[in-house]
Amino acid sequence: MPPDLAPDVDIALADVRASEPAGVHADAPPAYLSRLNPEQRAAVEHPGDAPLLIIAGAGSGKTNTLAHRVAHLVLAGADPRRILLLTFSRRAAAEMGRRVERILDQALGTQTGAGRAALQWSGTFHAIGARLLREYAETLGLAPTFTISDRGDAADLMHVVRHDLGLSEQTSRFPRKETCLAIYSRVVNTQLPLEVVLKTQFPRYAMWADALKGLFAGYVAAKQKQQVLDYDDLLLYWAQALTEPALALDMGARFDHVLVDEYQDTNALQASILLALKPDGRGLTVVGDDAQSIYAFRGATVRNILDFPTHFSPAAHQVTLSRNYRSTQPILTAANAVIGLAAERFTKDLWSDRESAEKPGVVVVNDEADQARFVVEQILARREAGLSLMAQAVLFRAADHSAQVEIELARRNIPFVKFGGLKFLESTHVKDVMAVVRWLENPRDRMAGFRTLQLLPGIGPKTAARVLEGLETAQEPLVALEAFEPPPAAAPAWEDLIALARTLMAPASPWPSEFEQVVAWYLPHLERIHDDAPARQADLQQIERIAATYASRERFLTELTLDPPSASSDESGVPSRDEDYLILSTIHSAKGQEWKAVYVLNAVDGCMPSDLATGTTEEIEEERRLLYVAMTRAKDHLDIVVPQRFYVHQQVGFGDRHVYASRTRFLPNRVMPNFYSRSWPPPPMPGEAPAKTPLPQVDLASRMRNMWK
Repeated sequence: MPPDLAPDVDIALADVRASEPAGVHADAPPAYLSRLNPEQRAAVEHPGDAPLLIIAGAGSGKTNTLAHRVAHLVLAGADPRRILLLTFSRRAAAEMGRRVERILDQALGTQTGAGRAALQWSGTFHAIGARLLREYAETLGLAPTFTISDRGDAADLMHVVRHDLGLSEQTSRFPRKETCLAIYSRVVNTQLPLEVVLKTQFPRYAMWADALKGLFAGYVAAKQKQQVLDYDDLLLYWAQALTEPALALDMGARFDHVLVDEYQDTNALQASILLALKPDGRGLTVVGDDAQSIYAFRGATVRNILDFPTHFSPAAHQVTLSRNYRSTQPILTAANAVIGLAAERFTKDLWSDRESAEKPGVVVVNDEADQARFVVEQILARREAGLSLMAQAVLFRAADHSAQVEIELARRNIPFVKFGGLKFLESTHVKDVMAVVRWLENPRDRMAGFRTLQLLPGIGPKTAARVLEGLETAQEPLVALEAFEPPPAAAPAWEDLIALARTLMAPASPWPSEFEQVVAWYLPHLERIHDDAPARQADLQQIERIAATYASRERFLTELTLDPPSASSDESGVPSRDEDYLILSTIHSAKGQEWKAVYVLNAVDGCMPSDLATGTTEEIEEERRLLYVAMTRAKDHLDIVVPQRFYVHQQVGFGDRHVYASRTRFLPNRVMPNFYSRSWPPPPMPGEAPAKTPLPQVDLASRMRNMWK
């Protein structure tokens, strides 16, 4: 269990409760609730035992409301050590902690650190799952030192098993390792049979159902042998543990209150965990917005939030936050009209007291090149009017939709950062260093060891496999490593690796100096393997600084694997911290963000909705919500761009051609009065055409002949 609260915090809380026994429920709100609107206050003050659903519209102060509810529960007598807050990113958990701390300090009138104490159990589903699995490891038959593989390593292990089973040598194409992992992950997170997942999501591989079952069984066995869990296992093992009544009772009894942020983004597995922890809903609060459920590709289902009231009926209570603090009323009116056409939703019309005479625009352009020119000219015009580049964002359905805009920005030397691109931890050199740390944490992690050993000159796949096979049965991994005789060409590098292993496998090796030693060991290999070593070394310095912010190696590996950095810059260069730069982002990556001006690209059928997401009503409805999310990122200005023509590169023999697109079905004529419509570039002003000056006739043919006389 977490350590007790500091005595002064307990005393301070007790003093507040004793001195203001009616303060929490009085008609005049206490100071810490005074800035909440009536709906937010109703959500915050809802009795703690009854299940509560907070429908929080875009920009309605969701995070602030949830933070106030946590603080209110503590001030009303809840034990802060028995509150579980589940978020979808480590940053969200940290921000929630800071807000709760400020609210409690305001209420207590002192800097007590009560907020930090209140959120000792705060984090992502995966991080909390990892923490509980380590605490219950002995009961669950897990090694307490299990390591967590990232997506790349999990796919590599899937590939090894796939190869061992002979599935890579099939005459018909068997799915690649990444696809196999995606199928496995979808089955785990949706809790649907493999056959159903294949039929609905991967129909071209339906014929391989039996082979995939064998592959996944082998993959699970390989992970267990290596004492490794992948990303999905953190939820799967937690959910499976909760199917044991005694374990479910024990885990559930640890928490009087469970609060869940972004509930519309939960999948079936996460919902099953919550229901097992709180089967009657007592102490359960979920916050979300069905209109912003856009992560079905990760296994999330909007049904969790839509069915919450009936699941806990009649005890469930619902509060709707509809006042928007972000956007102008014309933008909200247009967004309400778009989402109002949804087939099923909680009724909620966002409103704001931010009036404006400017409606959002639907701008029709000729093609993608004109779209890029229009967007960039608007960005520059608003910058000249005083709106910084950072206050503006270009949003799009798929990462490749921004290609023309990126070219135009680079041509005009406008710096930008693109979100939704290559993740920082996916770069080769960073993965190398992380593999070394992970392998020395858990020597039975075969994929991490395989990558580490092949960094040494003179060691290839066969030698690496022999080393790892010896470690599988060794009682003392370090002793087995020291006893191994490497090939002569690898002997010098092998001694350096053994020296590093002796330090990092020691019971009390210090952190983060361990990481610094790994980087120092790796630098000669970096210089040998990569021509651009100095540039890559800067990345290693960055991750070294990140490592220094964690208390231990285990926490570093766990949290960085679960919540990696995910921004990438384009060819125009990485902007400096003090430089103004534009934001380009997929709509999925933009969720939760806001900008003063937003430009939405390719609002045409085939792009939005994507032509790959029109197979079912559920898919089309999620595409509608994507447009709604994009629109509600804008505070003051919103332009939705409709290119009429796309240039399509066809297969050899068919030629290239232009195709014409129609405005997205999510903007039918009945919602268009909420927008201003225009074409770009504007047509020329009417008037008399200037008289043409007659041109002389030129005999170019004669000139060409005369050149050779």
